[in-house]
Amino acid sequence: MTIFEAVQKAVKCLDDNHVPDPDIDAMLLLHSVCGIDRAAYYARADDELPDAELYLEKVRLRSSRIPLQQITGEQYFCGLRFKVTKDVLCPRQDTETLVEEALKRIEPGGMFLDLCTGSGCIAVSLLCLGQRLSGCACDISEEALKIAASNAACHGVSGRLDLVRGDLFSAVSGSYDMIVSNPPYIRTDQISCLMEEVRDHEPHIALDGGTDGLVFYRRILAGAGSYLKAGGWLLVEIGYDQGGAVRSMFDDAGYESVQVVKDLGGMDRVVLGQRRDLSV
Repeated sequence: MTIFEAVQKAVKCLDDNHVPDPDIDAMLLLHSVCGIDRAAYYARADDELPDAELYLEKVRLRSSRIPLQQITGEQYFCGLRFKVTKDVLCPRQDTETLVEEALKRIEPGGMFLDLCTGSGCIAVSLLCLGQRLSGCACDISEEALKIAASNAACHGVSGRLDLVRGDLFSAVSGSYDMIVSNPPYIRTDQISCLMEEVRDHEPHIALDGGTDGLVFYRRILAGAGSYLKAGGWLLVEIGYDQGGAVRSMFDDAGYESVQVVKDLGGMDRVVLGQRRDLSV
């Protein structure tokens, strides 16, 4: 089977199973399996594809709506490559907004706490892109922490990141210049309406934000004051329709300079605020 024939067969299989952007996924899987990018595809379209059987098996997996990132085992986030498995949410471009806003506010040499770290993409990105930062990242899932540890090691930041297992603050100690979190925020009754890739293949424990989707924000705001230094920043990712509600929670908790920040798509994505410094 030639490269051209294999890709055409892949596109048809993906399209028949209603996979979004079948052309793109067919090429990404080709690169993942064979190292053939789009330029090489056009140059070598009539060559035999040596790994055709493996390639088409990966295509069949994608046709069953398993996320592409779980099949390739990786996802790029903030320009960095992260290991991904079924035990963590796939890092999403929207979440890069949280990292960007955090980097604007944390001072060189600062310490941060990352709640619900999952793959560790937020914490590792902060350590790689910030200046002399150190941090603690926690998650309730032992399997997620293994992935986070692998990603930290891959990027050479393990020595600056403590990983702890616990439910939000339950295993955390110390005080921090910043707390960041991308917590579960999907309403329980909306999980069944999500795309198949998310609904059927990503961990519900990382999605389910309770009846109104706001449970974790209440818990984070209730506990953050015991770990966030005066003048420190709290930043959380939110759903597109949660900006007003979460901003009100920050206001009610006494945070200053509270903002709702939009992502590149123009949707509300991050709420942030600064803990009041009572000494001034």
